Amino acid sequence: TLPARTEIAAERFRQAQLRAAEETLRVGFETRRSYYRAIAALEVVASLTQAASAAEAAARLAKQLGETGAVNKLDQARQDGFYADLVTQVATAHQRAAGERERLVRAMGFWNNEGAFKLPQSLPAFPKRPRTLIAVETEAVRRRIDLQIARIEMDALAKSSGLTNATRFINLLEVSGISRTQREVGGASGTGGGVEVALQLPIFDFGEVRLRQVGETYMRAVNRLTEKAVDARSEAREAYQAYRSSYDIADHYRREVLPLRKTISDETMLRYGAMQIDVFSLLTEARRGIAVNVAAIEAQKDFWLASIDLDAAVVGGGVASNDNVARALATPATPAGE
Repeated sequence: TLPARTEIAAERFRQAQLRAAEETLRVGFETRRSYYRAIAALEVVASLTQAASAAEAAARLAKQLGETGAVNKLDQARQDGFYADLVTQVATAHQRAAGERERLVRAMGFWNNEGAFKLPQSLPAFPKRPRTLIAVETEAVRRRIDLQIARIEMDALAKSSGLTNATRFINLLEVSGISRTQREVGGASGTGGGVEVALQLPIFDFGEVRLRQVGETYMRAVNRLTEKAVDARSEAREAYQAYRSSYDIADHYRREVLPLRKTISDETMLRYGAMQIDVFSLLTEARRGIAVNVAAIEAQKDFWLASIDLDAAVVGGGVASNDNVARALATPATPAGE
């Protein structure tokens, strides 16, 4: 039995390697998420600090003009209230940025926070075009590590149970709802014979009554792997839809909303300087401008987080809700007779 046991042990070792790779990916994806959140928090702090500095200067000017009688007490109080509100927002943003940095420190395993690393002041440059993954569902079924782990477990179960007479094969892509035509139109790089074999599940002739329990155990593993493949396909599709939506939203802020808000702000300042509007209208537009800038930063952060989620949905290791399912699929089953 030594050759057979050695072969089974080799598959178990390969399975352990994939589990380690899956955990490594999970840690990496979580660290990347913390990284983008920390940078976005710093960018919000910088935006609010700049606005607070301008509001402070305006409040001082209003106070000086109030002493001369050029600005009434109501407008002066509005300026002071606007500045006080921004000071509170800056303090809250600083607290949030500190918390995000500490989460990143924990994810990266640094002992010392101060001086351990330096974060950029803004998020990475926004890509000109979104990623195009035509065959994202097929890629997820082909590449997901948790599916590979479950497939190895099935092979080990078959060998440890003495199942050698495969009577037919089922294709993991087809049973998960991806047709041959969809794969060819999608242009996946692996629609040839090699991938077909790699994604096929053998169905054995269980025959004798003494192998009935083995057969039921094996078919249970087949059905659970099929269920996991269906889930992987759905998760990949959902992640890609979220990725495209977040890209469109962030791009809309960058191309349309922010330029329009800048035009509105400039025109408002001109009319306030010409005394065509009062300070209340000026402060209202200033608040809207600050809110839009923060929303644009958050939209860009959401895009980068959605990009990470898409990678995690395709290769595995990043969908926390499915970790228990993957581990259950990978749990070695007890062959009949043991």
